[in-house]
Amino acid sequence: MAKKQFKAESKKLLDLMINSIYTNREIFLRELISNCSDAIDKRHYSSLTDASLATDWAITLSPDAAARTLTIADNGCGMSKEEMEENLGTIAKSGTLAFKQKESAAENMIGQFGVGFYSSFMVADKVTVISRKAGEESGAKWESTGADGYTLAPCETAEVGTTITLHLKADDEDCAYGEFADEGTLTRLVKKYSDYIRYPIKLNGNTLNSMTPLWRKRKSEVKKEEYDAFYRDKFYDWQPPAQVFSAQVEGNVNYSLLVFVPQKAPFDYYTRDYKKGLALYSGGVLIMENCADLLPDYLGFVKGLIDSADISLNISRELLQKDRQLRAIAVSLEKKLRGELGKWLKNDREGYEKMFAQFGNSLKMGAYDNFGAKKDELKDLLLFSSDSGKLTTFAEYVARMKEGQDNIYYASGVSADAIKTLPQVEVFLEKGYEILCLKDGVDEFVVKMIESYEGKKFVSVADKDAAAVTDEQKEALQKKTDDLADRLAKMKDILGGKVKEVRLTARLKSAAVCLTSDSDISLEMERILRAMPGSEGVSAARVLELNPSHVAVEKLTALDMNGQTFADYTSALYNAALLQENLPVDDSAALAALLVKLL
Repeated sequence: MAKKQFKAESKKLLDLMINSIYTNREIFLRELISNCSDAIDKRHYSSLTDASLATDWAITLSPDAAARTLTIADNGCGMSKEEMEENLGTIAKSGTLAFKQKESAAENMIGQFGVGFYSSFMVADKVTVISRKAGEESGAKWESTGADGYTLAPCETAEVGTTITLHLKADDEDCAYGEFADEGTLTRLVKKYSDYIRYPIKLNGNTLNSMTPLWRKRKSEVKKEEYDAFYRDKFYDWQPPAQVFSAQVEGNVNYSLLVFVPQKAPFDYYTRDYKKGLALYSGGVLIMENCADLLPDYLGFVKGLIDSADISLNISRELLQKDRQLRAIAVSLEKKLRGELGKWLKNDREGYEKMFAQFGNSLKMGAYDNFGAKKDELKDLLLFSSDSGKLTTFAEYVARMKEGQDNIYYASGVSADAIKTLPQVEVFLEKGYEILCLKDGVDEFVVKMIESYEGKKFVSVADKDAAAVTDEQKEALQKKTDDLADRLAKMKDILGGKVKEVRLTARLKSAAVCLTSDSDISLEMERILRAMPGSEGVSAARVLELNPSHVAVEKLTALDMNGQTFADYTSALYNAALLQENLPVDDSAALAALLVKLL
């Protein structure tokens, strides 16, 4: 039988199909099963008006390890000899695409480019196709060993549909091709790529695929145990998910959504090695296992999938084109997930707080990133500890504010348990003001980025203007400052540039001293930034503040400011302020010796 040549530039194009377009050999099975599904779709569509075409739809896999063959058969529409010449003899000729263009009401079909069939040659050195078109008495046989061409001749076949037999290549160092005739391997690949093809995929009489995707069912129709089993199976987590979000979204783009929130953060979640992303399906067929473009970083903790027929695929269905559909899905998905988190916070506070303990810093970073571009969208999803010992939202804090309180007060680098030890907070606690405890490294950066909430400005208890004092108190403080101006200047000189200024304050009650900052970089920010590579020069403008009513400060006024004892007291007070802020002292041995000397 004379061999025919491909109509396209066969050698170059077929080589491109096999070696360039597809990068993963195992997806050949996904491509062939998808083509089978398309063929059944066409016959199914025709059977709606011609009942004689109806049958029990199925795709059948028949491996033969001894013969090193794999046969994939369907009872779809089949092809005539002329159609086989047209569709298989011309690379990149798609019968599915032509059908979709002709029948605008056709159901979703996967094949659009006509090259998926040729992925067969990644694993086979010979491919045999036997097909009989519905309504015809005989079929045809197409056979090819690759770019050299193909043969095509009439043949007898009893069944309508198409049978593809792959003669697998000999094993080599790159691939054990014989594994594609192994039942276990085929079962795994069907579950991975084609589990949700709508027709049964059979092997030895057993159906391998689920057919009906869990995410296409209404949430009310799915039991919690089904979601839990799906999650554990797909994402290898021994625990059930903390939350499930499932929805059918319609709008500019249509997609199905099924995502889960894990109970625990993966060990590498807050590292660069962590890979976020959702699985991407098109018509129930897996396109990408991790599509990072679907999720912003701050939602990287969710796991799950998106299924959409609206996305545009590249020619191999392996990579996604960066098109407007993908961007539209990502925007819609982000908004949808924020809404679901808001409902969770409102309806299940305990569950949300557990989630926030694991992933809250991710949401906080989302409010801070890109100069606070998403701060307004995320601020109501954030939780912070307060001196009450409980977690609170900004809205809840504002609702509890005392009459006459104009600001939202916070203390940095401190837990709810330790906040009462801070010397700066006494004056606020006396007034009954609630104080947010910004204990995580990102916290202060976030509130500085958000700036205010419902017109209430975020103010640190360490801010020099934070403590509300009366005009009378200000006047008395200024008088004392004028009286002690020389001594304050002398203390600054003694500290040798360690502080920007030494001044009196009305913020302190029982404590003698405290450290504050006169710059945008607070003491807590300094500590965080200095822990980062390349930030050695970052520093806050430290100010040593003195309580003029404290006995230790009063004693300074009786000392000779040019004497050694005055210098020793100055050093001791400065180191005491460092210790109160959990900042390192310059020389612990020298400090110990100084304290012994003063005693």
